[in-house]
Amino acid sequence: MKIVIVGTSHPYRGGIAAFTDRLATEFVKEGVDIEVVTFKLQYPSFLFPGKTQYSDAEAPAGFPIERKVNSINPLNWIKVGKEIRKKNPDIVIFTYWMSFFAPCFGNIARVIKKNRQTKCIGLIHNMIPHEKSVLDKMLPPYFVKSMDGFVALSQSVLDDVASLDKQGKPKCMVPHPLYDHYGEIMERSEALHHLNLDQSYRYFLFFGLVRAYKGLDLLIDAFADKRLRKHNVKLIVAGEFYDDEKPYLEQIKKRSVDDLVIIQNQYISDNDVKYYFNIADIVVQPYKSATQSGVTQVAYHFEKPMLVTNVGGLGEIIPDGKVGYVVEPNPSAIANALVDFCENDRYGALVEGVRDEKQKYQWSNMTAAIKNLL
Repeated sequence: MKIVIVGTSHPYRGGIAAFTDRLATEFVKEGVDIEVVTFKLQYPSFLFPGKTQYSDAEAPAGFPIERKVNSINPLNWIKVGKEIRKKNPDIVIFTYWMSFFAPCFGNIARVIKKNRQTKCIGLIHNMIPHEKSVLDKMLPPYFVKSMDGFVALSQSVLDDVASLDKQGKPKCMVPHPLYDHYGEIMERSEALHHLNLDQSYRYFLFFGLVRAYKGLDLLIDAFADKRLRKHNVKLIVAGEFYDDEKPYLEQIKKRSVDDLVIIQNQYISDNDVKYYFNIADIVVQPYKSATQSGVTQVAYHFEKPMLVTNVGGLGEIIPDGKVGYVVEPNPSAIANALVDFCENDRYGALVEGVRDEKQKYQWSNMTAAIKNLL
């Protein structure tokens, strides 16, 4: 079987690029002839809110990655489509996560499918972005019409796909597999030493890019609950701010927790991810809206309890009371769960639950689903 993946990949950074590379690695293990076609221009610089689009990690081994796609050049889309079409792959997987890429991916797919052999499958991280715009009504249907089938990473995303697919194409939901490529579980003391953190504290971790929909403001208000003061806890916010950092800093000061909140306003490199998760007592995702999140799958890999809010698909893969907490997206509910975690010493029991539950999220489930669609 020959498969081509079109989408973000190394040298681009971020969870979706990491997903693409890990998926390709799994296909290699299964003996599939796999290659990745990624961007030579992913976003115009004025559309990208971060400091850099690129990763400093080494390229993954075992499969070729070609930088060919220009996301804003229609002539390039035709060229790339023809080049892939000549290879006659069985499947071309398009890793889709925002409306901006719908014209690009849709046109490439239409060119490829003129060979009447290749099937194009949309691997959908988000069908409708968290931060919506007028483009989200205009562009996604064009992409959906160009696909032969779909794999979604949560039920809420699958529902979004179904609402746009008027032809009833084959589709399925496979939960986001483990992000198991960031290193291994290590001694907490070693991770704390690397990050130069005080071993006498317990640490709650908010990880990843900071955007309004992720609810860091809710967590700051929750963390100010006076009941947490007696448990010697600190909050670590590890990730680059895509929103203005100033309102969060003002909120931290206003809530009198500036001595208990550690801000690491930077993109956390792949090599450093393991240190943050190995020091965490619990990983907190207080999102106001969501589909699914790669952060949960990093936490599963490092066997860490989680708190998520009951939005989108987050609660689908976090059994409440077994691996953590599923609460309403408000400061009071978040605070009550964190207090319960500390006062009733839930860490050990929840870790056991995580170890059991993580077995469900193997990459072989994802590759099997894609092959079954064909």
